[in-house]
Amino acid sequence: MTPKKYLNQLNADYLNVHLAKEELFWTTYMATSDNHQGAAEAEKQWVNFISDVSRITELKNQIAAVKKDDDPTCIGLKGWLRFFEVNAIESDEAQKLKADLIQMEATLFERRQNYPLEYTDQDGNRQSSSLPELASHIKASNHESVRKSAHQAMLDLEQWVLENGFIDLVKKRNQFARSQGFTDFFDYSVQKTESMTSSRLFEILDDFEVRTHDRLFQSLQELTVKAGQDALAGHNFKFAYAGDAMRLLDPYVPFEKSLRRWVESFGRLNIEFSQAELTLDLLDRKGKYQNGFCHGPVPSFYDQDLWIPARVNFTSNASPSQIGSGYSGIVTLFHEGGHAAHFSNVKMNAPCFSQEFAPTSMAYAETQSMFCDSLLEDADWLKAYAYNDEGQAVTDDILKALTESNQPFRAYEERSILVVPYFERALYQLPDAELTPEIITQLARSTEKRILGLDVSPRPLMAIPHLLSNESACSYQGYLLANMAVYQTRAYLLGKFGYLSDNPNIGPLLAEHYWASGNHLTHSQTIESLTGEPFSARYLAEACNLTVEQAWQLQIAAIAAMQKRDRAKINPLHANINIVDGDHVLATNQQSDKQMFDQFEAYISDTYGRVRS
Repeated sequence: MTPKKYLNQLNADYLNVHLAKEELFWTTYMATSDNHQGAAEAEKQWVNFISDVSRITELKNQIAAVKKDDDPTCIGLKGWLRFFEVNAIESDEAQKLKADLIQMEATLFERRQNYPLEYTDQDGNRQSSSLPELASHIKASNHESVRKSAHQAMLDLEQWVLENGFIDLVKKRNQFARSQGFTDFFDYSVQKTESMTSSRLFEILDDFEVRTHDRLFQSLQELTVKAGQDALAGHNFKFAYAGDAMRLLDPYVPFEKSLRRWVESFGRLNIEFSQAELTLDLLDRKGKYQNGFCHGPVPSFYDQDLWIPARVNFTSNASPSQIGSGYSGIVTLFHEGGHAAHFSNVKMNAPCFSQEFAPTSMAYAETQSMFCDSLLEDADWLKAYAYNDEGQAVTDDILKALTESNQPFRAYEERSILVVPYFERALYQLPDAELTPEIITQLARSTEKRILGLDVSPRPLMAIPHLLSNESACSYQGYLLANMAVYQTRAYLLGKFGYLSDNPNIGPLLAEHYWASGNHLTHSQTIESLTGEPFSARYLAEACNLTVEQAWQLQIAAIAAMQKRDRAKINPLHANINIVDGDHVLATNQQSDKQMFDQFEAYISDTYGRVRS
């Protein structure tokens, strides 16, 4: 078989096994199917494919036959070689351990879907809930009893997780990692997802911890002076610094308008999706996976000269009747929509470059999504897009209140990411004999105290869904590494153009430097390609350490500059969009974006009304 034919066949084989896995993944995670065994079998087929060590020798032989390094076929084959080298599982023992892990995770996931989360409302009634709803109550409910009950539900979930298979999963993951030559599963995961050792990772994380330590503990002290020691309780903390400001913003960001504002804002940024098919499942419901995510059943690539548009699914867990649902809804649309834009615009000649698994760095993938959602913190974006039913834009007083509540805790918000890798590394370093519910719970609380300064986090560590999933376990640090890159990117673009919101230069620059090559380039190479300097954590730490007055002056300047600019036109997204709720199609842009907005807004208003609880 010629190298070109081999590449074409490998591309086709991958698409077949990947699509089967992703379709079952979507239906089980969206709770439209209970075929967990089928999903687990498809996952095993996928793992068998990507871990096939014999592919490495085949690819090396095919690459040698091409001879020219810059030949497109050679570039595609080298992409596949890197893919198989990262994912290969050589021994029969390791293959069996991996299969066991997949089955164990599927069993735990199914049990977790059926676990009833409940809290007590302000009238004393027990209510069914979900993790996003509980988090919303903890952040925004003005009833302390509700906040306390919602927080206790998360603590109860932690103990349920520890008693229902998570500890066995940790042990098995470590066993698998050691069969692969690593000390533990954390070391294995960091090498696989970020191509660095855990020692190098913690050089970066420790540096950031030191840079932001004083600002965090200063902000906690200031809060206790203002609101009392009880403000540091897990169920009170978020509300103490953010609840009132979010309530003030809420009328200006109704959930039903989030889809319209996402499409219009991305259009003005000149972000497009290269004819991708997007399916968005945005509403919370029983059994649905309780964290937003984006997966691409069909990666974008050139099949020789034929463009294969991406098929991308992404999800959120909005509860439109809740305070804060509108803002959190549009944050999800920007975040997951940023992922979708990235994976729709990889212009290489093999799907291995445009899929979200290793060797695609999590930090690289999250940079794209987190850059997009970072715009929603900017006063000029809010001034342009946040307006109430009477058409009035959000006031400067509210924007100032948001800055005053959020800026002192920027360090806390980033450290709430940082706490996860510190906990997971310590967890996977524990000997099997010490992997007990009591010791692990104590480890979680002590880590939260050290990194967050709180006796217990508003989001207890083992209530975070990422820790349960094999594909996201021990990878949470990617979000922090990504945000470091985001603020480096923001600094470069602000220096070059002076503004970000509605800047039509941004989409093409991201497409050229961050998206087109996919994982053909490393994360650091993409950052340097755009900004001209190596990856740096400095910009994020500086943003965290700004005083409230410094942050507010930057916001004032951004608003003033926006009001002097002509509004950019809305460019088409070049995407086929379907908005669904499980199996039910709510809206589509098959006729027009306007029709999609109208259908979606009518459904949300008719179903949920405009009453906030």
